[in-house]
Amino acid sequence: MQYNGNIQKMITRLDDVVHYQLPIGDELIEMNELIGKNISLSFNGVINCVACGRKTNKSFNQGHCYPCLQKLAQCDSCIIKPELCHHAEGTCREPQFAEDVCFKDHYVYLANSSGIKVGITRGTQIPTRWMDQGATQALPIFRVKDRLTSGLVEVMMKTHVNDKTNWQRMLKGNPEPQDLSSKRNELFELCKNELDNLIEQQGDSAITYLDNETSVDIHYPVSTHPEKVKSLNFDKTADISGKLQGIKGQYLILDTGVLNIRKFGGYHLSIEV
Repeated sequence: MQYNGNIQKMITRLDDVVHYQLPIGDELIEMNELIGKNISLSFNGVINCVACGRKTNKSFNQGHCYPCLQKLAQCDSCIIKPELCHHAEGTCREPQFAEDVCFKDHYVYLANSSGIKVGITRGTQIPTRWMDQGATQALPIFRVKDRLTSGLVEVMMKTHVNDKTNWQRMLKGNPEPQDLSSKRNELFELCKNELDNLIEQQGDSAITYLDNETSVDIHYPVSTHPEKVKSLNFDKTADISGKLQGIKGQYLILDTGVLNIRKFGGYHLSIEV
């Protein structure tokens, strides 16, 4: 069986075990069904921007061409660091993007991926964001009025808890289960004064404590975790093959190494099973 076309990040669905589909061209590959099978992925040298579709010699920011990298709000630095939002200064690249995305309710959450971390996401991206990060547990702890506020809260939290996933550790196995509710309560207390000050600045409705949410458990289709993590890269090796041993986050775990599918959005591949 063979598939051809430009790929995008895998589509996930939360189930007893996360369900994965890989968009390629106009098709969707049911990836869970391929675990235990040998697959070959070949890059033919063509990259099309995931935003505008134009050919590009180099991919930026997970599949964008350089002009889109420079002009799209979704590629601006404030997406990575929302506490640096500059919309109020009148320098937002796409004010409509801010209205549609940044000025919507966001959530601050705790997740257990390679240990406990704090993160932020839009409500529409729950639980997708957690699955994309390879989290085995997740718990929303605040609902806030916009992306800027979520970034300010995250900055407070990350003085007490990590804000990044160690992706190599995440792929090597599942972390020890954590009591996320207890950690939430601990952070509420540690950051109380800062949170009170922020609420005073932003208004009473800006931040809602979510102290009754329960943790979500997430399980991934992995038969074998790698003992050593070897990263595979189409920019260095056009042809990648191996037995698919599992999928976690946006990574394919092959017996020859791991492949970050999201990194290669827009790449034109031939995939043979």
